[in-house]
Amino acid sequence: MLDRPEATRTTEDQGCPRWVLGVPLVIIHLIAAWFCYIALAIQPSGSWDDDARAGIVLSCVLTIAASALALLITVAPSVRRAMGPWWLAPPLILGVVATVRWALTG
Repeated sequence: MLDRPEATRTTEDQGCPRWVLGVPLVIIHLIAAWFCYIALAIQPSGSWDDDARAGIVLSCVLTIAASALALLITVAPSVRRAMGPWWLAPPLILGVVATVRWALTG
């Protein structure tokens, strides 16, 4: 039987969970980023353009929902152990940007 140091075993054992957890999280982050981009790209033609404002609000809500889902997945203790704390940054940043855009739409 091979007697490997504990640090080597931990690093090697985290490779598969990182891929299994990382790929869905990246997909959710990309979805949230796409909706956030749409929310930022839509510009109302004037104060009368309620359709554009509704599109901005919808995009912001979908960004916040996707970011919340990613955040809920990331805060699970087993995910944080395998992935690390920096995975909390993308959903927090996207959620804040969407919230600010939504607030400034009114």
